[in-house]
Amino acid sequence: MANFYTDNPSLKHHLNHPLMQKIVALKERDYTDAEKFDYAPTDFADAMDNYDKVLEIVGELCGTTIAENAEGVDHQGASCSDGRAHYADGTVQNLDLCRKAGLMGMAMPRRFGGLNFPITPYIMAAEIVSRADTGFENLWGLQDCAETLYEFGSEEQRAKYIPRVCEGETMSMDLTEPDAGSDLQSVMLKATQKEDGTWVLNGVKRFITNGDSDIHLVLARSEEGTKDGRGLSMFIYDKRNGGVTVRRIENKMGIKGSPTCELVYKNAPAELCGSRRMGLIKYVMALMNGARLGIAAQSVGVSELAYREAYQYALERRQFGKAIIEFPAVSEMLATMKAKLEASRCLLYETSRFVDMYKIYEDIARERKLNDEERAEMKYYSKLADALTPLAKGLGSEYCNQNAYDCIQVHGGSGFMKDYACERLYRDARITSIYEGTTQLQVVAAIRYVTSGAYLGLMQKYAEEGFSGKLAPLAETLKGLSAMYAEAVEKATAANDQRYLDFLARKLVEMAGTIIMAYLLLLSAKTEESLTATATVYTKMAQALCESHLTFIRNFSVDQLADYGI
Repeated sequence: MANFYTDNPSLKHHLNHPLMQKIVALKERDYTDAEKFDYAPTDFADAMDNYDKVLEIVGELCGTTIAENAEGVDHQGASCSDGRAHYADGTVQNLDLCRKAGLMGMAMPRRFGGLNFPITPYIMAAEIVSRADTGFENLWGLQDCAETLYEFGSEEQRAKYIPRVCEGETMSMDLTEPDAGSDLQSVMLKATQKEDGTWVLNGVKRFITNGDSDIHLVLARSEEGTKDGRGLSMFIYDKRNGGVTVRRIENKMGIKGSPTCELVYKNAPAELCGSRRMGLIKYVMALMNGARLGIAAQSVGVSELAYREAYQYALERRQFGKAIIEFPAVSEMLATMKAKLEASRCLLYETSRFVDMYKIYEDIARERKLNDEERAEMKYYSKLADALTPLAKGLGSEYCNQNAYDCIQVHGGSGFMKDYACERLYRDARITSIYEGTTQLQVVAAIRYVTSGAYLGLMQKYAEEGFSGKLAPLAETLKGLSAMYAEAVEKATAANDQRYLDFLARKLVEMAGTIIMAYLLLLSAKTEESLTATATVYTKMAQALCESHLTFIRNFSVDQLADYGI
């Protein structure tokens, strides 16, 4: 029987990172929850054993039912009738099994019925689910919208809605509109406060993932006469109250089990979440950061499946009297796929640990005042998380697409047929570099950490870890690449021309992300020797990319922008 957790040693490797000891102790408030809940862990070993067991359950469900349902769900898809969205039969079964297994609301506190998981093991579960069915991860993974509700809702709203999520009700974030895609400042769905103080919503939302969910977080314009982000607030809409219909479901290239809806709000009752005017400025930013980490996990899950499908096919397919894996052209592709997979996974879990640290401190601050050391640590990890999230989402989703492409290439003509899973995962992969902020927008978010020196500082920090044996020459190579990166940044910023910097931004961000991922792979290889060959392959990839980008930047001047229509 397949288990998508136990068959992947990389997951346990990242789960057992040294920083987890501190993360878990903080999350469990030094294990005092054990005094209130008999199923709460009493120490670190007990907590880790709990995560391990739950991830085994996730792995078993994914390796059997969810993965087996994926093809049928892709063919049947979601449907729309009578103003409602309807899941494919396999999706209904998947959700029912996840509810019965208690896998909803995993990161929510126990007092609301959650498992109180840190972000890191929850993100591991998301990766596993994505490997089984990328579209289903969209539905299951939207439970992390409850994190925003928990952070910014009132205690009454938390008690009202979060237990329902933990029991298995679904969520959505209703942000995009026909005339407001990435530019959310243009959102015009109208929120009107009635004389009795309650609110109603009117307007249209489009491209809403799982748009017919039970509980919606809705971005709406609450301030009359405004046209920018300062007039937007966040609202909670409960499907039980009516007022929202599904006009249509988009006919998509992939992730067909996840209904992407156009919604019509007509005097829909809603509750203000948090403070007025803070919807986009604060709440959506928090919501999107969590969503982007989820897409990074989804991307790694697709990369894992792509690599496994390609590797297995290469072992079995014979041409000219031998398995095609014996041909250097194929083995090189597989080694590169593996390197991209493990590099993006290293970055994903480094990011999730940083998110864990600052989020847990923020939660503790709701209970008591943080001391100076705790505040400084929260600020430190918050900056690191903000810096790495766009890299994890942007570069991870690009690698996901490249691996899906190469998976089909390894399959040859067979990969173009629907008989193999690679055709489906190729279509599913494509959205990962588009939704929750395109790769181009991730570059916009990341470039500030290029110019501030944050990425260079991380490279220098990782270099100080020290490497020996086969890893020592790789570390020396990365030191050289860091110097190349510093030169490229200096050249790009010295021109003092914003257009020039913006044009070179993607190359600078790719250099930074690639070097950081290479260092993270080396650090993993220190304790997981099997990753040494992969770290070697990836370091060579990083070297080729950095040399290419630096050569371009060295030879590119401001006056050449005109050649690109700038």
